[in-house]
Amino acid sequence: MSKKVMFICTGNTCRSAMAEGLFKKMLQDRNRTDVEVYSSGLHASTGEYSTDEAIIVMKEDYDVNLLQHKSVNIKDSNIKDMDLILCATHAQLTTVEYWYPELDHKIFTIKEYAYGPDIQDKDIEDPWGYPIEVYRKCAKEIYDALEKIIEKI
Repeated sequence: MSKKVMFICTGNTCRSAMAEGLFKKMLQDRNRTDVEVYSSGLHASTGEYSTDEAIIVMKEDYDVNLLQHKSVNIKDSNIKDMDLILCATHAQLTTVEYWYPELDHKIFTIKEYAYGPDIQDKDIEDPWGYPIEVYRKCAKEIYDALEKIIEKI
């Protein structure tokens, strides 16, 4: 049976979209078919496209195509079916735990799950509205964490 993982951020057009696309590609590159990957946003408008910067960075740096990505509001998602829920920031984790208290044992920040609970900086900052270099730094931070996470799943 597949394990279901969901990445969460604010609008589901940058961080969680990049994490979903990257993780799907990493799993595919390893011929892993035992994990299903989803993403959503706490304040997403369902049906929005990823930002141009996210699309460019994912394509140029990681050969990941985000052109077909459409944002999903967490309330429209299948979050209750997830085995693991990974948030970009600790504030988002707190919100998800508040909205879905029955899932609190499945909710972590991406960096916390990757590096352990003692990591000082648990947040992956939002690149929305910043230049493409900020997106590149954000994508690298996500990629490095996913390299650890894929070994644990």
